[in-house]
Amino acid sequence: MEELGWVSMENESKKKTTPLLIGLVVGGLALVCIVIIVLSLRLKCRKEKPAEASHWLPVTVDGGLSSHSRVYEATIHGSPVPHLNLGLKIPFAEIQSATNNFSRKLLVGKGGFGKVYPGTLRNGMKVAVKRSQPGHGQGLPEFQTEILEGTLRNHLYGSDLPCLSWKQRLEICIGAARGLHYLHTGSEGGIIHRDSKSTNILLDDNFVSKVADFGLSRSGLPHQTHVSTAVKGTFGYLDPEYFRTQQLTDKSDVYSFGVVLLEVLCARPAINPSLPREQMNLAEWVMVWQKKGLLEQVIDPLLVGKVNLNSLRKFGETAEKCLKEDGTDRPTMGDVMWDLEYAFQLQQTAMQREPLEDSTNDAASTFPLATIQHYPSYSFSISDIHGPKRRVGSSETTESEVFSQLRIADGR
Repeated sequence: MEELGWVSMENESKKKTTPLLIGLVVGGLALVCIVIIVLSLRLKCRKEKPAEASHWLPVTVDGGLSSHSRVYEATIHGSPVPHLNLGLKIPFAEIQSATNNFSRKLLVGKGGFGKVYPGTLRNGMKVAVKRSQPGHGQGLPEFQTEILEGTLRNHLYGSDLPCLSWKQRLEICIGAARGLHYLHTGSEGGIIHRDSKSTNILLDDNFVSKVADFGLSRSGLPHQTHVSTAVKGTFGYLDPEYFRTQQLTDKSDVYSFGVVLLEVLCARPAINPSLPREQMNLAEWVMVWQKKGLLEQVIDPLLVGKVNLNSLRKFGETAEKCLKEDGTDRPTMGDVMWDLEYAFQLQQTAMQREPLEDSTNDAASTFPLATIQHYPSYSFSISDIHGPKRRVGSSETTESEVFSQLRIADGR
């Protein structure tokens, strides 16, 4: 009986301790799991924490350059920000260091989205940093980069940069025309830039031109002649036919590029309200002189005596064709590129024949060129211009200064 009692007590003791052991084991495992999860979360948060807090939130845009990029999300003014597909994740502190804390001395350009600064990262990579501004009027898809020598306009007027030679200007125009031609023909349906202007042509350290800022660009539709869309662009460069019909074609880029050609030739803004009424609109003013055959009277004073007259004539004819009222009468960008290359060859031939560049006043050095028929160019009416006048070198012209009764989507 005593043995049976001892066995019974031992069994009861085992029954009491078994649940306790199970509870301790389960509790221990749960505690270990919790510790692991907490440590993992803290480690993950530490990795994702930016190097330096800033009221400038990270801005991203779908660049579409990598399918294996690491991405992050943020919000700006309460709106979700698209993923960044550029494969980069750079601490804000490093960007500050690369741009010397966004020094004004390094500023190379600015637009509706923000200001652009050059910089060098710690690994030696040279970059352009575009810093958005709170309350800017442009969207994230209009985020773009800029490069070392800044914009073409900076080298034409409004700055103390060295003057571009006629040869350099022709090479820059040829490069930009080649870029637009590639956009128009490089894919099915093509791409229409819709905002071609001198501030959207960037120059590298060898003065090779790059077409930039595709924020307003539209893809063309295969087998269709135009895209119906709201009018967007920059006054002074905007195709009048597109403005009237709201039908966008690649010939709209051709018109805008024609204005750029005149800007290159005359070194002045496309619209300048501070000038006499007949000179405010660059395209209107220059075409008057072009039709008189006196284009050399309105060229950049720094080019006088340095441009071969045949080259100048071909350049003027090319710009005039780009500015035709009817888009179907305008050349393609491929034709524009060919004509500019011809003007370049005429200048090169003259330079090789003479020790110095021929003077525009030296009529004896010219070759007879085929004349072209002149058609009246359509342009905007500027009789209702209001608002304060600006100096000649002004780099910005708002729509209120050009059209007092008109409101359409802003260009950059």
